[in-house]
Amino acid sequence: MAKGIYKRGNIFWIRYAGLNGKTLYESSASSKFRDAETLLIKRKQTIKEGKQPEVKKRIPNVTFKELAKAYLDWAKRQRGFRSKKGFVLQFVDIYGSIPLRYFNGMVIEKFQSDRIGKGNKPATVNRLVATIKHMFSKAVEWEMVEEEIQKKIRRVKLLEANNRRLRYLSKEECQNLIKVCESYLRPIIIFALNSGCRKNEILSLKWENVDLQHGFILLDQTKNGERRELPINETLRVTLESLPRRLDGGYVFYDPKTDERYKDVKRSFATALRKAGIKDFHFHDLRHTFASHLVMAGVDIMTVKELLGHKTLAMTLRYSHLSPKHLVKALSILDDALNDNINYTKTIQFGRGTP
Repeated sequence: MAKGIYKRGNIFWIRYAGLNGKTLYESSASSKFRDAETLLIKRKQTIKEGKQPEVKKRIPNVTFKELAKAYLDWAKRQRGFRSKKGFVLQFVDIYGSIPLRYFNGMVIEKFQSDRIGKGNKPATVNRLVATIKHMFSKAVEWEMVEEEIQKKIRRVKLLEANNRRLRYLSKEECQNLIKVCESYLRPIIIFALNSGCRKNEILSLKWENVDLQHGFILLDQTKNGERRELPINETLRVTLESLPRRLDGGYVFYDPKTDERYKDVKRSFATALRKAGIKDFHFHDLRHTFASHLVMAGVDIMTVKELLGHKTLAMTLRYSHLSPKHLVKALSILDDALNDNINYTKTIQFGRGTP
């Protein structure tokens, strides 16, 4: 055995003196003598150049449950923590005591197949897989697992998902829904239909962000993290003015019995839908209803994009098919611009056969 190389089990280790003369010990992570010899030569050359070698610490055998705990502690500062926590706990139920080094692409792909078999939609499975991918990214950053494990998981492709669901209510359905709502739910639904806000944006809205005098609402807790100003129409203004308001301001929509904001309205919303005879409809579809009626009323797609707070136009273009009139109008404008209101058909006919 060469000087400075020794064996621990099947793995070769090296030892050498650092810049301060202190002996350093390092695993070659290989069962081949030549790999250890190459690493030792490299380390000695680094010392000779007056540099201290960067020796990676030996990573302990961490379980998924330990990663989940660290990840949830970190995620508390993130938006959407409640839903993310639910995703992580689902993984803990499955993989809790399993070491992180056990994971690879096949494990994640099996998870995808199992979830699809249980009836989960591809978009739902993709959100779960995106979460576990991010967990392993943080695990590498926190030195809880080797980067090789993360690379294997990162290679797993997301499922093809159809996220172009577009369910919206007619004017009559909107009116029927509002009529059957409980008294506390009615202004929330009216707000959603006239603002296009997401549920969390509505339920977390505070009076300090509502300016009735100048007619706008400042949203600073949006999904994409960007603040946006939303104009208040007459229906929205009347609705907001009718709401009870605490002396200290607080949340716009709150339970007067507890003085706490509404966490969710899922149960009462489902009851209202049943009474109104509306099927296959979610609270988020109120946002689709807002956007769809704007487009059908002739509002241009860029304005709709700004009102919805979309980062990209592609997200808003799903509504463009609802307004074929603007395409007809566009071609009419082109006709006038190119032909200066001349009857183009007659011009062509007159020109036939002439040199």
